[in-house]
Amino acid sequence: MTQETLVKVRDLKMYFPITRGILVQRHVGDIKAVDGVNFDVFRGETLGLVGESGCGKSTTGRAILQLYRPTAGQVEFQGQDLTELKGESLRKMRRSMQMIFQDPYASLNPRMTVGGIVGEPFEVHNILPKRERRQRVQELLEIVGLNPYFINRYPHEFSGGQRQRIGVARALAVNPDFIVCDEPISALDVSIQAQVINLLEELQSQFNLTYLFIAHDLSVVRHISDRIAVMYLGKIVELAGRRELYSEPMHPYTQALLSAVPIPDPAVEDRRQRIILQGDVPSPANPPKGCNFCTRCPVKLEMCDTVEPDFIEYRPGHFCACHRVERELGRPTAG
Repeated sequence: MTQETLVKVRDLKMYFPITRGILVQRHVGDIKAVDGVNFDVFRGETLGLVGESGCGKSTTGRAILQLYRPTAGQVEFQGQDLTELKGESLRKMRRSMQMIFQDPYASLNPRMTVGGIVGEPFEVHNILPKRERRQRVQELLEIVGLNPYFINRYPHEFSGGQRQRIGVARALAVNPDFIVCDEPISALDVSIQAQVINLLEELQSQFNLTYLFIAHDLSVVRHISDRIAVMYLGKIVELAGRRELYSEPMHPYTQALLSAVPIPDPAVEDRRQRIILQGDVPSPANPPKGCNFCTRCPVKLEMCDTVEPDFIEYRPGHFCACHRVERELGRPTAG
């Protein structure tokens, strides 16, 4: 059965200019936060996006939603290239795309009541008559597990977990098809994280939502995702189904990441080999010439320093960008 592609990302780049000078600003370089990313998101699925802090995960999510206008590349949503839309056309498309932000303390306006925060999308998109908005806001609060009578309270009166539920209710207000979840549980207590994850799963089932779930906690991503993309220094190095990625990781960086995930069985934990990466992540302002991971890779080849690897589908749905994998498995033939 062929899955419907909801979001198609092709060669997405997001560069932030580096300038020098006081009176005259000179462009001297770029921070390559996202550097040629390709992937699809299928309708109804959760695609996990993982990697170290600063690798470009959040920037990718924001560039897809056009909160950052990409430097280059295409983002097709429901068959339309968002990078070509402006003004009213883009605003209309935003009804179908929403974002749940990482910090529930910074993403809610402290001067607005919960009713004002959750109801603001109705006003922006002119969806409901004013007399119906209050009732709809109360329904949304109830859907995310909050007391509907909290509608006149302010964000400072809520805990972190409750604030994140308010953020989820705001995202749901316009009945979106696609939601970017930008590390929605990283700022929450561990005891609250599971509640928010379970809520997101329930909402996905109830409203047929599609998620891009950005995180650096591999255990959480494994629980909620259908497929997982691994990102390193602005590029996706591996993309596969959840089970295949965890049982048969191809890329050395993915293998190193998974070796750091604790296993609750002491016997298994003692037997497995930890992969400790040497050195630091290079600066995105000056990435390596060849493979981005070559400066830290424990199994690199000579060509890795100068030639960028292709992002190749070695098995159905399992993509990897690695010269050693290509040498060991061979490049698949078309057809």
